[in-house]
Amino acid sequence: MFLQNLKLVNFKNYEEAEFSFSSKINCFIGNNGAGKTNILDAIYYLSFCKSYFNSIDSQNILHEAPFFAIHGTYQKNNNGGDLISCIQKRNHRKLFKLNDKEYDRFSDHIGLYPLVMISPYDRDLINEGSDVRRKYIDSVISQFDKIYLNDLINYNKALLQRNILLKKFAEQNYFDNNSLEIWDNQLIKLGEKIHARRKDFLIEFTPLFQHYFEFITKGKEKVRIRYDSQLNEQSFSNLLLSSIKKDRITRYTNTGIHKDDLEMNIENYPVKKFGSQGQQKSYVIAIKLAQFDYTRNIKGFKPVLLLDDIFDKLDETRVKQIIQLVSDNSFGQAFISDTQKDRIENIFKQVKIDHKIFLIKEGQTSELENSF
Repeated sequence: MFLQNLKLVNFKNYEEAEFSFSSKINCFIGNNGAGKTNILDAIYYLSFCKSYFNSIDSQNILHEAPFFAIHGTYQKNNNGGDLISCIQKRNHRKLFKLNDKEYDRFSDHIGLYPLVMISPYDRDLINEGSDVRRKYIDSVISQFDKIYLNDLINYNKALLQRNILLKKFAEQNYFDNNSLEIWDNQLIKLGEKIHARRKDFLIEFTPLFQHYFEFITKGKEKVRIRYDSQLNEQSFSNLLLSSIKKDRITRYTNTGIHKDDLEMNIENYPVKKFGSQGQQKSYVIAIKLAQFDYTRNIKGFKPVLLLDDIFDKLDETRVKQIIQLVSDNSFGQAFISDTQKDRIENIFKQVKIDHKIFLIKEGQTSELENSF
């Protein structure tokens, strides 16, 4: 599977732009703010029906234009090509089409054209709170496991109702354990299923992550990810029972899978506190490459890979290792943005693979001749 061509109309800083891509590696070179990332975001739209960076679709329309349109043709399973279109008019519902047939539900499209995005924003996985890491795990699993997604939605509904009840008890100065048990039973049933699925996911995922980190760093450092959950040590029913006094005081539920986290270590120390910028960047790149492998293993074909400005803060050895990696047959089509033209050209002199390089300047694009 690969993206053959892309057409943008009034998308972000592009009034109009068209691209014909290599089936292997495509590089967008330009200064910060030139619009490199906007092209990657348009490709992301074709897989997920939304922006990676801005959830408000109307804000992605070129200033004062009435709409934006993204059109891309994917070659998949040796067919004649699938045309995917996303059109957003101001003050209208977003339209998303596959071969001119409009979707009733965007969720029906998710997973058909799998894609993994690696971005500087991924550092949030390390530096932000546990909710960011839980959301990441849930997003990866939910893309392929609809039962997990439904369990997660229902768990959060039951959690909300239990918290509302705890607040009501405090405000009205009474307590009804029977009413609370209704939501306890739902949380226990759903929470234990979610915990087991997350645990199984990390068992599969962690070796993939360690493999890619070792490749990027040439085995110089050892890393691990540990699933940190209260349910690792006690049953959910015991946790709820032991925390009921605290729950009544705080007016919310203090125990459960909504408190889960990932413990991220490098050489047995937290990467958040002790990892350099380069180590942290290598860490999240390895996580996303592991996601690529996990996705490929489930789907049975290679997702598209987007690498957005990931080479900053990495030494030349690590940059070359990443380019070498995505050139391997284990990977399919990749899109890379970077600010340094010389760096990219020098790497491709050493790594022989089909590629194209596009120069981006203030929303204008040009392809380098003889770049593949």
